[in-house]
Amino acid sequence: MESQQLLAWALVAVIGAATPGVDLMIVLRSTLFHGRRSGFAAVVGVEIGHATWAVASLVGLTALLAASTIAYDVVRIAGACYLVWLGCMAIWKSLPRNRASTAAETAAPTPLKSMDAARCGLISNMLNPKVGVFYISILPQFLPTGAGTAGWGVLMVSIALAIGTVWHSAIVLAATRARGILTRERVKLWLDRTSAAVMIALGVRLATDH
Repeated sequence: MESQQLLAWALVAVIGAATPGVDLMIVLRSTLFHGRRSGFAAVVGVEIGHATWAVASLVGLTALLAASTIAYDVVRIAGACYLVWLGCMAIWKSLPRNRASTAAETAAPTPLKSMDAARCGLISNMLNPKVGVFYISILPQFLPTGAGTAGWGVLMVSIALAIGTVWHSAIVLAATRARGILTRERVKLWLDRTSAAVMIALGVRLATDH
């Protein structure tokens, strides 16, 4: 029975990781416009955010978030504003008068940009209350009753984090291989503005989703 629960949870984790969303967009943008190192840094930030939400759900903190409409809305609106801000900044940098100043930056990623990518992944994840609600609503259904619940919770969280890390790392590697084509000037401009518009749309959706 416990092995079946683990397999079922692993399947849920795979579906959750593979579902397109904010995490995927952050990882893709970091990889395509700042290089593989920044892409992996974004993965680290995203997974730290997931780990924080998961641990909070195990100790019951996200239950308070799920129960409080005001707290949920505050986090949700903050996350929406952050995504819209990221999208608007990306569009601003893609304008003709700003593209020349950013071309050299995107051509050679630096450790600082890796830190920025990790911070971006972490903040965008922590400001998405849906991640916390996912853990507080789904994870308990797979936990066995009785003694050892905490240990099983840690194991399931570890499984989810491992699956998310593997999936997003695969995205980074795939995007790195395609980076030579996708960062050609015209393609890069289209991709930059399209991904920025998607982030703005995700922000608006998050702000209007109750």
